[in-house]
Amino acid sequence: MDAEKLKIQLGANITAYRKKNGLTQAGLAEKLNYSDKAVSKWERGESTPDVPTLAAIAQLFEVPVDVLLADPNALPEDPSPMGQAVERAVEKALKRKANKTTILALSSILVWGVALLIYVVLASLALPGCWISFIYAVPINAIVLLSLRSAWHDFRQNRALISLIVWGCLACVHLTALCFFHVDLWRIYLLGIPGQAAVLLSFRVFHKTKEAENG
Repeated sequence: MDAEKLKIQLGANITAYRKKNGLTQAGLAEKLNYSDKAVSKWERGESTPDVPTLAAIAQLFEVPVDVLLADPNALPEDPSPMGQAVERAVEKALKRKANKTTILALSSILVWGVALLIYVVLASLALPGCWISFIYAVPINAIVLLSLRSAWHDFRQNRALISLIVWGCLACVHLTALCFFHVDLWRIYLLGIPGQAAVLLSFRVFHKTKEAENG
């Protein structure tokens, strides 16, 4: 099948199912963690989503990937070899995604399990401020998840995770000083404002670079 024809067919099907599900381009883009410009390019046949994103679109619309690749004006028929190949690739991608989700969940459980263990030990010794172990678990958990996702080249939630690290670390410093040294360093949260701004701006640049590569 001609590559340009496949792009046009995919774009037409995405448009049809998007409208059928009552979604705007911006609404679909939000669900997929893409921009509406990227969705617009898909629907115009100027570019195509990658395999994991194609799988996400198929799941969202509750249709097989073959349906998204098929000629919207043709009668239903047996899946094409190209469609079968993409379907197999999508199935493998979904299995990898399920395995990664399990690893992320186990990593979070481990972090919070250690925090709970520290709390139990400190509480048994009647030490003050033992609850602060759970506060430290927040940025530590975010760092672990960020490291894993970055290793897998999955950057979709990194902005939220980095923001959580910034504010979580500030909360740890503030509450530690307040609990153990009786010093209220609430002004330390002001440092989070430029930190958050830097995170948002850096990811905006990253997002535009990604769009340029996909376009």
